[in-house]
Amino acid sequence: MNRQVKKAVLPVAGLGTRVLPAGKTTPKNLLNVVDRPILSYIVEEARAAGIEHLVFIVGRGQAAIEDYFDAIPEIEQALAAKGKIDILEDLRRDLPEPGQMSFIRQMAPLGLGHAVWCARHVVGDEPFAVMLPDMLMQADPPALVQAVEAYEKTGGNVVVVEPAPEGEAHKYGIVALEGRDGRLNRMVGMVEKPPPGTEPSNLFISGRYILQPEIFRILETQERGAGGEIQLTDGMVNLMKTQPFHALEYEGTTYDCGDKIGLLRANVAFALARPDLGDAARKAIGELL
Repeated sequence: MNRQVKKAVLPVAGLGTRVLPAGKTTPKNLLNVVDRPILSYIVEEARAAGIEHLVFIVGRGQAAIEDYFDAIPEIEQALAAKGKIDILEDLRRDLPEPGQMSFIRQMAPLGLGHAVWCARHVVGDEPFAVMLPDMLMQADPPALVQAVEAYEKTGGNVVVVEPAPEGEAHKYGIVALEGRDGRLNRMVGMVEKPPPGTEPSNLFISGRYILQPEIFRILETQERGAGGEIQLTDGMVNLMKTQPFHALEYEGTTYDCGDKIGLLRANVAFALARPDLGDAARKAIGELL
């Protein structure tokens, strides 16, 4: 029986240069999609997948992330006194139970692999999820739920993938498959930004992973790769030599909220999908067009 996935690592220490100036004083993952910060949706997705402990890898100047997931008694008391119980309940829904969140400082921006490695002592010797908060996924069931269901079938390591835009596979980290039958297939390799025409598939790694703890030992001594950073992809390639990897082509739509247009598209898509706001959003968008 596969060990359950109960912890998730969220690397949120990036500088958010693609969304400046908005990200200058507000951590990029606290920028809003409709009326909630991006991280609110990511945490909701994690909880739906049975995650019990969230490990945030943060950087300097990101204390606001920790503050967001803390209670603010003054606001709660004011809302309660005014009878605004619906707003109060909405405010409280993101709050964790004591001990359900950890915040670890990544002292230097040394890459995604280094960020994941920073979580080693909290994760311990158990499988865990990695969720890239920039990548907001609109899916039913949620993307990580689909990944956990795949992991329960295959064990080992699972990487969520999706088709790259036509003719743009060379811009992404692309997976190589043993064969392609349905949405869940055994992987035999990964290639970061392959030269055009050499791509082993059109499926790129899109921001959700389930990994075994042996990845930490590999990342511990891994040399720097592309961009002078410790790359998670390089670590996974090494782990694949001894453990199985499967690629799950999930059902849903991904919005890159680290990009200005991606963030705009996410706001429109999530507003249109809201039962309480969809009609008004559709009308407002129509008027602008």
